[in-house]
Amino acid sequence: MNRTQLLDPEVFRAMAAVSATAKKGLGDPGLAELVMIRASQINHCAFCLDMHLGLARKHGESEDRIHFLGAWEETEDLYSERERAALALTEAVTVLTEGFVPDEVYEAAAKHFDEAALAHLIALITVINGWNRLMVSRRVPPGGRQP
Repeated sequence: MNRTQLLDPEVFRAMAAVSATAKKGLGDPGLAELVMIRASQINHCAFCLDMHLGLARKHGESEDRIHFLGAWEETEDLYSERERAALALTEAVTVLTEGFVPDEVYEAAAKHFDEAALAHLIALITVINGWNRLMVSRRVPPGGRQP
């Protein structure tokens, strides 16, 4: 099946602006990449994984932290409480099987992020889920053409 590689330039610019604003507002580029990798793992987005794995390494993330991200709950010594709260929120927003983010997950994140940073974290999780869906639906391969 032949799928379009085209993404409307205005849509690309708008999503890229949301991504950049959310990353900047979060103020932690390494954590931003971990969040984007985790959502992309859940959504099986090879294109986004390829991109954000490289960016995580550029931001100094270790191979162990990247390698074990899919099992972060079992590797307490690799991730801080703040990072663990962000990863739990990432999973809850990405998978919304209960229809809502569980209160305990939201409250745990709110303990580690002020209101503005939490808003940016949620925006970052939301936009990476959007990017994942755009790339997966078009089957853009890792290293594939930039949208």
